[in-house]
Amino acid sequence: MLAFSKFRKAAAEISCVFRRNLLRRFSVPSEEPVPSNPQMPLRFCIWVALKFETLSDQEYCNIVSRVLSTNNLFSLYWEALELLKKSGILITSDSVRALTRAYWQVGLAEKAIESFGRMSEFGCKPDSHAYNTVLNIALKKDLFVLALAVYNLMLKSNCCPNEYTYNMLIDGFCKNDNVKGALEMLDEMGQWDIVPSVISFSAIFSGLCHVKRADEAHRLFNVMKERGFQPDLICYSVLINGYCKLGRLEEAISFLRLLERDGLALGIKGYSSLIAGFFSARRYNEAHAWYGRMFKKGIVPDVVLYTILIRGLSSEGRVGEAAKMLGEMTQIGLVPDAVCYNEIIKGLCDVGLLDRARSLQLEISEHQGFHNVCTHTIIICDLCKRGMAEKAQEIFNKMEKLGCFPSIVTFNALMDGLCKAGKLEEAHLLLYKMEIGRSPSLFFRLSQGSDQVLDSVALQKKVEQMCEAGQLLDAYKLLIQLAGSGVMPDIVTYNVLINGFCKASNINGALKLFKDMQNKGLSPNPVTYGTLIDGLFRVGREEDAFKIHKHMLKHGCEPSFEVYRALMTWLCRKKRVSQAFSLYLEYLKNLRGREDNSINALEECFVRGEVEQAFRGLLELDFRFRDFALAPYTILLIGFCQAEKVNEALLIFTVLDKFNININPASCVYLIRGLSENGRLDDAVNIFVYTLDKGFKLKSSVCEQLLKILSQDKKECAIDLVPRMKSAGYCLNGLFLQNT
Repeated sequence: MLAFSKFRKAAAEISCVFRRNLLRRFSVPSEEPVPSNPQMPLRFCIWVALKFETLSDQEYCNIVSRVLSTNNLFSLYWEALELLKKSGILITSDSVRALTRAYWQVGLAEKAIESFGRMSEFGCKPDSHAYNTVLNIALKKDLFVLALAVYNLMLKSNCCPNEYTYNMLIDGFCKNDNVKGALEMLDEMGQWDIVPSVISFSAIFSGLCHVKRADEAHRLFNVMKERGFQPDLICYSVLINGYCKLGRLEEAISFLRLLERDGLALGIKGYSSLIAGFFSARRYNEAHAWYGRMFKKGIVPDVVLYTILIRGLSSEGRVGEAAKMLGEMTQIGLVPDAVCYNEIIKGLCDVGLLDRARSLQLEISEHQGFHNVCTHTIIICDLCKRGMAEKAQEIFNKMEKLGCFPSIVTFNALMDGLCKAGKLEEAHLLLYKMEIGRSPSLFFRLSQGSDQVLDSVALQKKVEQMCEAGQLLDAYKLLIQLAGSGVMPDIVTYNVLINGFCKASNINGALKLFKDMQNKGLSPNPVTYGTLIDGLFRVGREEDAFKIHKHMLKHGCEPSFEVYRALMTWLCRKKRVSQAFSLYLEYLKNLRGREDNSINALEECFVRGEVEQAFRGLLELDFRFRDFALAPYTILLIGFCQAEKVNEALLIFTVLDKFNININPASCVYLIRGLSENGRLDDAVNIFVYTLDKGFKLKSSVCEQLLKILSQDKKECAIDLVPRMKSAGYCLNGLFLQNT
């Protein structure tokens, strides 16, 4: 008891000092005298350990953390905890949390995690505040796997999460594009009788909009209002941004009207979203009009908005004006960042000024922080698009020497370039370089034996086991090492390589990659399936192509037209147009809102040979759902030509023309050839005149073949066509002109 009274006395003394002049005494510049009492720092640490839980004022908590960190009192604080432990005084969770916070505030995340892990040494059980502190650290370090493990540990320890816990996790799930997980967290809040706040809802709105599910965000927005929550400016801004990114600008503006009706004023973020949306939709005049409207409201643009304007002007081809924006920014006191410069570099590349882009890249490399990974990636992407994969590889190899480790976008761009250049082996080696990164030994260890960690599920399980065994710091170190060991290949990486192998007719290599990606926890997407199906058909493995289609359906991959496009195209080439048509109707049945009865009726029309009626019904269905795409009609039209059924092909052409839909040049070529071969020259000429009216320019061989046939049977018609062909830019054979 004597020891306890001494500590209480010390605590009272330091409490008084803390209230009056703690910040002055412990945060003074180094040249000023240190506190006169040499025991004062230790007494301060003891006082914090005893009193931190009572400091409800956030300002006081921040002052304590600053004093601990700026005066390097960490070791002394541990000493204070040891003294309290030896004296039998209860050490609370908050006693250690003070240390965790202080370590985190000076950037010592590892030490912060370690201090949390040492709580058991002092006989204290972490409370929700302590868990939340570690959760915050894990999420700020982008270690979502660790955050989930900490949350599960929290539940197993019978520690009740609070609203702050769930808001952090919801935000974490959304940033990892796992909206399902975020919605599950929302449900769990209800199970703990925790009422979600507007912050909780706005995080989910953001997650839904990020994965292009703005309509679901809108429905949840209405649910939130029905529950009596008043949306704030952030909620409205998130939904406006979501609709703008989908190109649904009218719906975004309707949300703006709701916002104003609720007495709120659109802020800089909302204007930025609208301006970016109009630029993306190439509605440049409206984008500039909104910019002017914003100025009239007295809102000054920030760096983000200037970046949007620079990107927008560059997309218009006005790169010179975009570059002038940098000077305008400086005049109003804003400092252009790397993103601004990168947009101009990309704009220069897009208009073909690669040399000027490279010059600007070299110029900004002298400024620290400007010459970043994105800058190199833009140049690499452009070089690969121009077929200059070797030059791109040179820049790639220089990146790491400059301290720029390539991002996944960099790797994917270069892989694509190498595949297109026929350098499959080098592209494949790049995949291993991604995974190995800067720590080959770590990758080797993790890919061998019992410690195998090859997919996200296995990694999550391993981290959870480590946390439950009290090895939280080890789990943190493992994830940090993994994060720095390389770049995890994503679905785009594998799709690029699979496509490269398929184009090179190395279908076995493509199938091996398909298997590897699944072993590593990546789920194939419609692009993967479509590429493989196309590749299998190319090498005559039709049965395997349909097996891949079944695999897609079995594993719950939502069907996309890319998969059906590949199947339909190859079926049409094999003159199996009816099967291709049935497949397209199968695809339509999988789309939300489509009625099976209507689609079945169209199939019945087709089977009866009523092609015109079937395709008219298809078009009406597309327009009703605002989901028209020319591709399926083109594939089937060309398919009928390939199957030597030009009557049906011409019917599709007629129906599309009646709906004022432009038929593409490829379809016209197949029709002209098919009709000519069937002796239907008048129809062939009509299709050719259609191409002249639309401004299409067909291959000279097609035109010469048509004119040759016409010169034999319809010479006058051929003579009439020649002037029109000349004015359209066709170079006609001199001998043919002489004969006509």
